Order: sequence, then structure tokens, then C-alpha cells
Amino acid sequence: MKLLYFDVETTGLSAAKCAIHQLSFIIEIDSSIKERINLQIRPFTGALVSDTALKISNVTEEQISKYPYDYWQAFKVFEKVLDRYIDKYKKSDKFFLVGYNNATFDNHFLRAFHLRNEHKYFGSYFWANPIDVYVLASHKVMNERHLLTDFKLKTACKHFNIEVDESKLHDAIYDVELTRDLFKKL
Repeated sequence: MKLLYFDVETTGLSAAKCAIHQLSFIIEIDSSIKERINLQIRPFTGALVSDTALKISNVTEEQISKYPYDYWQAFKVFEKVLDRYIDKYKKSDKFFLVGYNNATFDNHFLRAFHLRNEHKYFGSYFWANPIDVYVLASHKVMNERHLLTDFKLKTACKHFNIEVDESKLHDAIYDVELTRDLFKKL
């Protein structure tokens, strides 16, 4: 089984108007980690940048403007990594996307990332049905959900006795590691 655990940090909430400034992912095939990748990406020209979103990620606009990859370069790196593990011409060879709240947020940004780079074949790499660890965890805590103050990644991890370094939260590579830990625990 091919899993791509991933997280994005963005310049805002709209996948159509905002940019990914950090894309991190772990490739796991048949329970073996093959690669951990952390891409720091400069926003595309004209991207909406929210100070609130940057504050959550603990970065500034000046910092992300100096990141090593532009949008096209980052996409090419991402595509090259995917091509090492997927035969995009074989319909039965795809990754499951695994994330925390990815079905309603991260997946939209990942699709927009593909489209903005004129790559219309998102489905060549990924199954249409993502695995959302947020949803899986929700099922496990149905009887005690009302006791939790929120259902952020850190709260879910702590509930399932996964150690969380709060100073590292919202760094996409750290969040991917936590998501993978939580998925394995569930």
C-alpha cells in the first residue's frame, strides 16, 4: 500500500487565492518510510497573504519571500518524487493521501498547486478518496468528544497519548509526523 502523509502551511484559507508556503510529506510504501520531504515555497505572484495565517505558521512575509523554491520549481520537485514511486499511466498505481483535516483543507490546496502549475492529472497520482485522520479520530472519540476543548491536531494527539512539542506545531513536517503517529495509533 502506498501512502503519502502530507501537510501544507498556507498564506490564507482560500485555495483559489492563497499560496502554499510549505509542503511537507512522508512517503510510506508497505509500512516502510521511503522519503521525508519538506519544501519551503515562495508564494506565486499575486497570492493573497494573510498576516493571521503567517502568524499561525510563525513566519513573516519577508521570510517566505526568501524561501528556496518558487511555485513551479517546488512543483517539479514534488512531481519528480512522486514519479519515483508511481506509474502515473497505470490506473491501479496511486497514493492514498493521508492528512489531518485534509479532506476539507489541504487537499484543496494540493489540487490548486497542481492546476496552478498546469498539471491537470492530479488523479494520476492519488486515489480520489483521501484518508482524513481527523475523521478517523472523530469516530474513536464519539463518546467523549464533548470533553475535549477543540479537535485540533495537538488535542487529538494528546488525547491518544502522543507527545506533542507545542513549539513545533504548524511546521508542516512536524505536523506530518504527528499525523502519521496518530494514524498508526488509530
